[in-house]
Amino acid sequence: MTRATGTDSPSPAPHLADSHDLIRVHGARENNLKDVSIEIPKRRLTVFTGVSGSGKSSLVFDTIAAESQRLINETYSAFVQGFMPTLARPEVDVLDGLTTVIAVDQQRMGGDPRSTVGTATDANALLRILFSRLGTPHIGSPGAFAFNVPSVRASGAITVERGTKKAVKATYSRTGGMCPRCEGRGSVSDLDLAQLYDASKSLSEGALTVPGYKPGGWNFRLYSGSGFFDVDKPIGKYTKRELHDFLHREPTRMKIEGINMTYEGLIPRVQKSMLAKDREAMQPHIREFVDRAVTFTTCPECDGTRLSEAARSSKIEGISIADACAMQISDLAAWVRGLAEPSVAPLLTTLQHTLESFVEIGLGYLALDRPSGTLSGGEAQRVKMIRHLGSSLTDITYVFDEPTIGLHPHDIQRMNDLLLRLRDKGNTVLVVEHKPETIAIADHVVDLGPGAGTAGGSVCFEGTVEGLRGGGTVTGRHLDDRAALKETVRKPTGRLPIRGATTHNLRGVDVDLPLGVLCVVTGVAGSGKSSLVHGSLPGQSEAAGGVVSVDQSPIRGSRRSNPATYTGLLDPIRKAFAKANGVKPALFSANSEGACATCNGAGVIYTDLAMMAGVATTCEECEGKRFDASVLEYHLGGRDISEVLAMSVTEAEEFFGADEARTPAAHKILERLADVGLGYLTLGQPLTTLSGGERQRLKLATHMAEKGGVYVLDEPTAGLHLADVEQLLGLLDRLVDSGKSVIVVEHHQAVMAHADWIVDLGPGAGHDGGRIVFEGTPADLVAARSTLTGEHLAAYVGS
Repeated sequence: MTRATGTDSPSPAPHLADSHDLIRVHGARENNLKDVSIEIPKRRLTVFTGVSGSGKSSLVFDTIAAESQRLINETYSAFVQGFMPTLARPEVDVLDGLTTVIAVDQQRMGGDPRSTVGTATDANALLRILFSRLGTPHIGSPGAFAFNVPSVRASGAITVERGTKKAVKATYSRTGGMCPRCEGRGSVSDLDLAQLYDASKSLSEGALTVPGYKPGGWNFRLYSGSGFFDVDKPIGKYTKRELHDFLHREPTRMKIEGINMTYEGLIPRVQKSMLAKDREAMQPHIREFVDRAVTFTTCPECDGTRLSEAARSSKIEGISIADACAMQISDLAAWVRGLAEPSVAPLLTTLQHTLESFVEIGLGYLALDRPSGTLSGGEAQRVKMIRHLGSSLTDITYVFDEPTIGLHPHDIQRMNDLLLRLRDKGNTVLVVEHKPETIAIADHVVDLGPGAGTAGGSVCFEGTVEGLRGGGTVTGRHLDDRAALKETVRKPTGRLPIRGATTHNLRGVDVDLPLGVLCVVTGVAGSGKSSLVHGSLPGQSEAAGGVVSVDQSPIRGSRRSNPATYTGLLDPIRKAFAKANGVKPALFSANSEGACATCNGAGVIYTDLAMMAGVATTCEECEGKRFDASVLEYHLGGRDISEVLAMSVTEAEEFFGADEARTPAAHKILERLADVGLGYLTLGQPLTTLSGGERQRLKLATHMAEKGGVYVLDEPTAGLHLADVEQLLGLLDRLVDSGKSVIVVEHHQAVMAHADWIVDLGPGAGHDGGRIVFEGTPADLVAARSTLTGEHLAAYVGS
């Protein structure tokens, strides 16, 4: 009998547990998806492509990520679920093989005024522990270095029940790092009293000019019914006592009009109700008031550091925590590397790793004290990535929404390496992307389309990048598109001088931006482009005939807001319906008299199921049309108002351009929406469902009506498919040819190649940037190849 050798033994059959290597999606119908069925390989990098509005985010975020999140939430106790956001099950028949999903999106980071890059990551917490251990003089626990923690001192008697009761004197104190003057905000606000009230009028004559304080309202009645002053006497004639009670009186409980209320002086009341909020989160009319009435100045006590004097006095090797947070992160990482202290070695290792992750991801130019609300969408997304780079978790599904937004071609390679690193740790990486540089590294590509909106929602191609190139889809055909340099460039009609610009990292920049041409401002992320354009141009507004700035900040709007309400398109439509039917316009608003009584014009009924996920069901009364049945009997051009709101921009443009429905005011707005490439959007689509690129183009369409000589656009190609970039270039050309000056902050090489004039900032980011490294035509930039932008543009145009 012979013994089998090791080489002859049959390989063991694969374990059943190893066979789950696909995420299977069958019958996905979320938003515009048309029964999509695909299989996505696990532990691979899959890129989802397709024109804007083709259904990429609906498949990746609203179906795969949403269902994973919902299933994870259901594993928590019913008590915990009560505190979590409730998620409805996505419209899909089968979702199989899901793993835990971490979605890294482009939502701007928290808007609390005290939120900084340091507090949004672990860096600030680690620094506080470091200073509490090594800082001299020692001032207390990590909380003593936190600008979010106020110092508290209290004393009194407490009763101890032990045998015979006895009272014991006790004192309590907590040392926090918050600056007492600005309360950790870094800036203090001064109110212009002339913007709060008109001193020549009495309260009853409407002296108060603060939004929400009109005669008759609750806020007004608080003051008129307090009895501290004569409501018929002009405020300018108040005695010293009356003026103090009116403006500064401390909170006082009292009965006003028979109701127990707290009376408080106007200034502290306005400060609490309006100034304590983040400016970006305010409603437009409140923001306008705050901009008018409030001046923000750096806190004189902490010099903008947000920290108390004690927190600033404790130092390590001559550096305080305020100095450390103000340093550029790449410099801070070098400083931490030089600290050799065995007692806190593990802490230093973790802190160093966190700071080096910032540098690695291309954010080394930031400082930890930078307010998180000032980060762009791309920067916010990369800050969120930092938490995951050092994570020990594997077999996770990471979902990214255009991670290359805001990145110079030089930085895209770095981002690609990070995506591949996450994949190589054994994770599934799903990326929604338009840039060919990132599509090129995919293991698997899913192309959605063929069009946008109702014309999209189908899988056009699945396979490798090479297969996509030869697949004949819109993405495949445009993948190797290269814009050529223009043979002739326009001549400037004038110059916009910027002198001594020092915003953020700019180093006394002097530059003349040409007018009457397409001027593109380029440079690596953090080189100072936005600082130059947004920090210096508003002051030139009059010289330029008005500056219209279209940035990437999100549109504020509820789920009732839609493109028709945001652009003002609904007003002429309502008036046209009212005129044609002899009724009042308010009937044709789902937020006013015409609303369905059952769902209040929302079209859906939101049912809160307490401890279970809430659900949104289509209203049975109006069948999701949002209007009362009687309103739908009124027609314009054979259509009712709900049918008009269900039209796409392209359909509506045709409808309101001819025959009896002809409405020039509506047609003009629709033309502008089609102009910016939003022809596929439906007029009634909630704003909350639009992508970042769609929102910026919606803003651009709205601003195009404004009287402005200079248009400033911040990365208008964000979220644009390769095929749509051509249309955008045509729009920019039309703006310039109509006599406007267009200044674009952009990284896309097609836009650079199409420019008449390029201003390149650099050479690096943060304190390595902030200088003008090139000014001239794209052809000169390519010929010189003296900057990173020049090298990448030369490679792009193939010269």
